[in-house]
Amino acid sequence: MTTMPSPGPGVARPAAWTARRALALVERNMMMYRRSVIPLAFGLVEPLMYLLTIGFGVGSLVGTVPGVNVRYPVFVAPAILATTAMNTAFNQTSFGVFTRIKVDLTYEAIVPTPLSATDIAVGEVASAVLNGLLTSAGFLLATTAMGLVASPGILLAVPAASLVGFAFAAGGLAVTTFLRDFPDFQLIQLVMLPMYLFATTFYPLWAGLAMLPLTAGFLIAGPLSGILSDHYGSRPFATGGMIAILRFAYFSKRSKDLGHWITAGEVSDRDCM
Repeated sequence: MTTMPSPGPGVARPAAWTARRALALVERNMMMYRRSVIPLAFGLVEPLMYLLTIGFGVGSLVGTVPGVNVRYPVFVAPAILATTAMNTAFNQTSFGVFTRIKVDLTYEAIVPTPLSATDIAVGEVASAVLNGLLTSAGFLLATTAMGLVASPGILLAVPAASLVGFAFAAGGLAVTTFLRDFPDFQLIQLVMLPMYLFATTFYPLWAGLAMLPLTAGFLIAGPLSGILSDHYGSRPFATGGMIAILRFAYFSKRSKDLGHWITAGEVSDRDCM
């Protein structure tokens, strides 16, 4: 007979959990959709918008992807399916759980029940995986209806999406335990955006590496602008953005009239005249 070593002084043993209690939380989360399916629908609308705007919009300019010889929408559809499971699961166990902790105070009502903290963690991860599976299956049906399925092997993407959802659901829950307030979610984008952009979702890997300097600037500017707007307000940055857009529109029109893009040298020469 073997015995488990007892934890040392001051070390808390993780609370035991059971599948029955964890499934009770899953049932609670799923029953929320009886009142409104909007959160689940939004999880499906976002990838469809990416498919329509980038897959078909940009695809009309790309045509056939070199090296794989398939249409661009067919190329991006499986990758968007995988990122759908990733985003759905991660958002539920990060932003969703954090909102239930800070705003809804859901867990304060659950703690007095027989559910332990481990039951809650397992239930939230299972709920996130199930949500990711539902949105991925819905996206797969939509792509099939659009004629973007090139092989029956696409059915293997569903269990693969479940594994992706499980990995990011568990990771999202672990990250949430370190967050202090909602602005901390800006830091999460430093990790999530590179994975989304360079996971060969919208282009082959070699093309993504070529855009690394631009993406690095975007990843720095995004969280930085969020932190600055929290401290100084959004009005100065919104005004500056509007001025930049107006200047871009002005010089774009001037460039169209001249038949070529206006360079910085031409602008300074015109100012000196």
